[in-house]
Amino acid sequence: MAGDTYRTIKQVAEGYYSEKRSRFISYAIPVRSLEEVKERLREYRKRYFDARHVCWAYMLGPDRSTFRANDDGEPSSTAGKPILGQINSNELTDILIVVVRYFGGIELGTSGLIVAYRTAAAEAIAAAEIEERTVDVDVTIAFEYPFLNGVMRVVKEENPTVVSQRFEMDCEMTLRIRAGSAERLRQRLSKVETVYFVDER
Repeated sequence: MAGDTYRTIKQVAEGYYSEKRSRFISYAIPVRSLEEVKERLREYRKRYFDARHVCWAYMLGPDRSTFRANDDGEPSSTAGKPILGQINSNELTDILIVVVRYFGGIELGTSGLIVAYRTAAAEAIAAAEIEERTVDVDVTIAFEYPFLNGVMRVVKEENPTVVSQRFEMDCEMTLRIRAGSAERLRQRLSKVETVYFVDER
């Protein structure tokens, strides 16, 4: 996997697993922020208010550094961790997986629970459409109007997305480009007279 791409899912996908009359309904949900994770969890808890457990795990960010897993009352590490394990083994991010358990009256034991939650999570991922996205950065430049042609030539050749532009005597543009190509864009723009970088996010 290249350093400036990441894998995520396009839309909500559903999976299902049953074992000894316990039913496990799983959802893979695309999310972009912690706020969105909290919102989705509230939504699924409300929808499945009568379920014994609503377990989950999420991972956020292109660098996959923000993650958490929750067993929701199941024995420690038998639910959230196996769900997170499936996110990891598929190298996904910006994803929340929720597994809802309706208890069937028969205990599954620790290993049975791990298998059930892992399989339910895998089923939801298998049903999802996975896509690779690029990590993009914004480059904001300011320059004098007479040098617009020089700037536009670079923009045309490097093909970043123009997020915003203002053309007056003093011009400003915000360009969005794949992280791996950003340095070349900056170097080429810095050679155009009067260009300076306002903001790099």
